[in-house]
Amino acid sequence: MSLPTAARWFVLASLIALSACIFSACGSRDTNTLVVGMDLSYPPFETIGPSGKPEGISVDIAEALGKFLGQPVRIENIPFTGLIPSLKTDKIDCIISSMTDTPERRASIAFSDPYLSTGLALLVARESPIQSQQDLDQTGKTLAVRQGTTGEVWARTNIKNAAMLSLEKESSAVLEVIQGRADAFLYDQMSVWKNAQEHPSKTRAVLQPLQKENWAVGLRHDDTQLRDHINHFFKSFRAQGGFDSLGDKYLRDQKTAFQEQGIPFYF
Repeated sequence: MSLPTAARWFVLASLIALSACIFSACGSRDTNTLVVGMDLSYPPFETIGPSGKPEGISVDIAEALGKFLGQPVRIENIPFTGLIPSLKTDKIDCIISSMTDTPERRASIAFSDPYLSTGLALLVARESPIQSQQDLDQTGKTLAVRQGTTGEVWARTNIKNAAMLSLEKESSAVLEVIQGRADAFLYDQMSVWKNAQEHPSKTRAVLQPLQKENWAVGLRHDDTQLRDHINHFFKSFRAQGGFDSLGDKYLRDQKTAFQEQGIPFYF
């Protein structure tokens, strides 16, 4: 049965209006929630606080970004190895989870401008003679790494003689060093320093970086608008002292320790 002419015009007008909504303000980032993926197991950057809510440096960055964009923010807690698949399948809008910008990851996703520079360092036993890559890369030595991290990628390329222990959790890798089953744990400088402070009688930090890295926000390749907005946000946030404030709030002791050793700080 055919529709009356007036009804046909109403349906056509409704479809045109819907199309206009999809391609204009109705689909803009000004009104939609920004969904940010994080692995909330990496304090002080991404963790779950005593209240049961996400907190940490990356959470503060995400919330500041949401205010800059005029959007509410929802954080999705996703295991680190699941962050890129979640981004590529549109379950999240971006990744703010202490993720290093690497050529391998760029094959799958895009990145914003970097917001933090760090390096890979070693957590070793308190009395260990290990001071360098050469000391570690010996037959009979064992290196612990965390699965899916740049530490694991770097080690598989650069460690030829030592055995490798790939673990899901940071705490498990630290325990391997404490209990003597691993000679070192390769991870970022900040975490290595933190773990050495938490276990001073059992471990020490070798902080001179084996590799320097940049952290950035992960994005879909075609989401150039959001990438431009985030890069603009970072410039503004840095100029207003936002990163300095985060360093003082969460990493004051690390800043002092790194300055004493002549190692550049992160932000």
